[in-house]
Amino acid sequence: MKYIKRKRSSRFSKLGKHEDPLNGLANLFDAALVFIVALFLAFMSTYKMLDFFDPDSEVTIMKKDKEKWQIITKKGKEIKVQKVTNQKIGGDEGLRLGTAYKLKTGEMIYVPEGAYERKE
Repeated sequence: MKYIKRKRSSRFSKLGKHEDPLNGLANLFDAALVFIVALFLAFMSTYKMLDFFDPDSEVTIMKKDKEKWQIITKKGKEIKVQKVTNQKIGGDEGLRLGTAYKLKTGEMIYVPEGAYERKE
């Protein structure tokens, strides 16, 4: 009689009453996230862009988007984006007034245009 009353075991009875069969799907999601991060780091090292994450490095990138250029500069933790256009500031109405020079001592000297012309 003891052989007849024995319960048959199935695959799902081994899991227990409180375990969800979808727990394996959550583990696959975690593994996919790890794979994505590893792929991102591999691309960054391939294009030699890991310096962008170094806090002491200085990186300058020129990016062309359609007909517009952008200059992206990173110094330390500060990132600046400058947009470059081919428009002239002030148009064609300006006049050259002179030249400015900076000496080794830090002084600035302004020389007006035509100040040292020879008079004969």
